[in-house]
This record gives sequence, structure tokens and C-alpha cells, in this order.
Amino acid sequence: MDTLRRTKIVATLGPATDEAGVVAGMVGAGLDVARLNFSHGTPDDLRARVQTLRQAAREADRYVGILADLAGPKIRIESFREGRVQLTEGLPFALDTALDPRAGTQQEVGCAYANLPADVHPGDTLLLSDGQIVLEVERVAGTRIGCVVRSGGELSNRKGVNRQGGGISAPALTEKDLQDIRLAAELGVDYLAVSFARDADDIRRAQSELRRWRGEARVVAKIERHEALDNLSGILSVSDAVMVARGDLGVEMGYAELTGLQKTIIHQSLARNRVVITATQMMESMIQNPIPTRAEVSDVANAVLDGTDAVMLSGETAAGRYPVKAVQAMSDVIRGAEKYQLGTRRGMVRAEEEFGNTEEAIARAVMYTANHMHVRAVVALTESGMTPLWMSRIRSDMPIYAFTRHESTRRRVTLYRGVYAVPFDIVHEDTRALYSAIFERLLNLGLVGLNDLVILTKGELSGVSGGTNSMQILRVIQH
Repeated sequence: MDTLRRTKIVATLGPATDEAGVVAGMVGAGLDVARLNFSHGTPDDLRARVQTLRQAAREADRYVGILADLAGPKIRIESFREGRVQLTEGLPFALDTALDPRAGTQQEVGCAYANLPADVHPGDTLLLSDGQIVLEVERVAGTRIGCVVRSGGELSNRKGVNRQGGGISAPALTEKDLQDIRLAAELGVDYLAVSFARDADDIRRAQSELRRWRGEARVVAKIERHEALDNLSGILSVSDAVMVARGDLGVEMGYAELTGLQKTIIHQSLARNRVVITATQMMESMIQNPIPTRAEVSDVANAVLDGTDAVMLSGETAAGRYPVKAVQAMSDVIRGAEKYQLGTRRGMVRAEEEFGNTEEAIARAVMYTANHMHVRAVVALTESGMTPLWMSRIRSDMPIYAFTRHESTRRRVTLYRGVYAVPFDIVHEDTRALYSAIFERLLNLGLVGLNDLVILTKGELSGVSGGTNSMQILRVIQH
């Protein structure tokens, strides 16, 4: 169990990880949560990757969570007759939703989103291929959007389209997404990411669909639309986690604002006791190269210092040449950054704030005590994992061990910063026997030493979710 690294690593599975032994190597290098990108691959591909991951985790005696990332309404152009064209600044170019999907030319190309002409107006700026191509809308007539090229370059098939400043009306959940939610429930994933979420209603709908198929995943809102920023408070009120999806967010909002937006989203998420993942192009150069650039190292380190729960690898592992090395490099950078985070702790609580419930009050009290005593570890006897989640919102170098009998909870806490899962079934009603069993497990795992102080949280009734109501400071002894 690697307790020297508190920030967690999410990495995407894909064709590059299907080769024998690669997933096991990633788990060994420190993978905490595996991402399944539902934009690519067949249902059978996804099932096989889940099976491979779970086998690798069992063999490594580790818990690894699974995040299913829905495709969402990605707006894309169609295809060109020759596969690609070169657009020149100042020349006209049109998007036409009625054009044959394979008939694109130097002058026009089809668009897969039929409502785009209703969403744009003359004077709008359209950004294609992650902002590499910039078009200014001059006129809209029927299915055709006439533009002039403001920033040219090579444009190839099926590239994404964004409207600068947002305003695309496409719903967050497509028909494909609704089918994929059923598959995610079947696979028993731990987290479900909603792409291009606009507001709280998008998250509620995903949660409702999950319940329909008896899925128990927690829902992650991907913040990548202008509208999501406007509605961030509402989204945070209903989601379990957020992802700073910097690709489309940077395109819609402009890259100059991206760093500030990232910090704002992280800060607001932590303040609302939500998990936060920072994603997109964190070590993009490692798709082709065995080591990251200095700029990428700085990017990851800054996200860690901002307090993100997890950092994410996408193409670096899904399609890159060095998926295992990418996970290892990410782990090394996180550890290096966290050395400079010790001693800088987030404010505990303002005097005017009120706790939402008993568990949150206990969690706050625990971390305040842990940060002001020579305590070696925090142990939380937990059913749902909520108490460790609240503890992890407070910056500390203190490891938090989630002792739980539920495998689903053990996988869920893999995303929480500084929280580590330990299998433990409460079989003792006698207090001394319970303490003895906890100490034995901690000592056997090498997590503490004799005479170390630990803080224990538990409820009066075992097996009751939401029942944590006490904390105790204990000295580790051997019976």
C-alpha cells in the first residue's frame, strides 16, 4: 500500500493497454482508478478491459476503482473526400448539416449535429480541432453556415466543433449515453462521468438512469461548457465529484483563462466536500516519448498543490507508446510536489459555518486533532465511505485508512485524496476485542508501529451507514 502519495492517479484504458501485462504494469506503477472512455470501443471491448483490470488488481492485492466516461454530445464535422483539407486564412468555408457525410471539400464539409444552424449567429466564432482552426460565422441560411477562415491549417475528418463562449443547445445525455449508462450499471463501475453537463438537471437525469438499471456508481460532472461554469454551484449541490475537463473548456473559454478557472473549480469543489479530478493533456508528450516535458511536470505539480484529489491520463495510456511509464512518471511528479505541500493546511472551518451532520462534525474534529498531535494515522470504520471523504477535504499529510467490509466502498475511496482502503469486517461487539483486531491489522500491514497514536472514528451500531458519531485517540498495543 503506497501511503507516500496522497493524490490519486486516474488513467484511461484503450488499445495500448490491451496488450498482455500492460494493465498489471499500470496497477503496479500506482494506478488508482481506471477510466473507460465510452467514446471509443465496443461493449465487448469495455467488458474485456474491466475483466483484465479486476484480475490485475486481485493479483496485486490492491483496490482499483473504475470510472465510465460517457461520450456526450460531442459536436463534430463529417468527413472529407480526400480525408483532409488545408484551410487558408481569409477564404470562405461552410458547414452544412445536409451535406453528404463523405463529401467534404476545400470549400465545405458536413456537420453531424443537425441543430447547429439554430445555435449560431453571424459574428459568432466557431473553433474546430481543439481550437486549431478558427472560423467566423458570416451568415446562416437553412442548413448551411457560411464562414470565413480566421485561423487556418490542416483539417481532417470528424474533428470537434465548439462555439466560443458556449451556447450549444445539445442535451448532455444522448441516446447512446442512455444505452451506455445501462452498460455501466451492468459492469458495476464505481463512477460515471457526464460529459458536457450544463446544469444540475443533467446530473439528476444521469443519476435517475443509473437507478433505473440498479447502478450504484457515483456521478462525476465534467466541467467543459461555459454553461457549466455559470451553473457550477447547482452542479456541485447534486454531483458526487467534478472533473476539470480542460480540453473543451479551454476551447470555449479561451486558454488564457484556463489556469484560473482550474483553480477556481478545485477550490469550490473542495469547499463543497466534492471530489475533483484534473484532466486533459497532463502528460500529452508521453504518447510518443518516454519522459514528460518540464512544462508537463509543472502542470501536474500545480494541480497537486492546488489540492486536486486526482490527476488523469488520457491518450498517454489509452493510445500511447509508454502507458506504464506514464503512470510511473505521474506518480513520481505527485510525490515530488507533495513534499512541498506539508505544513500548508487548508483552513479548518470558519466560526460562522455550521456542520451538515454528525459525520462531518466528527471528521472536522478528527483532522483538527490529527494536525495538532503526533498521531500516526486516522482509522475510520465506515460503511459508505462518507466520513473518510469529509476528512480528505482537509489538507494534511495524515494517512486516512477506510476500514470497511464493503468492496464497493473500498473501490470508491480509491479516488479520495489521502484515503486508503483496508478490508475489515466488524465481528466484535466487545470494545477491547475490536481495538485488538484493528491494531493487529494495522501492524500486519506495516502501517503503524507499537505505541503509535491513532485516531479511530466509529458509530455505536455496526453496519449502519451514516452512523459515525465518535472519535477516540488510541495507543497501539499488542495483545
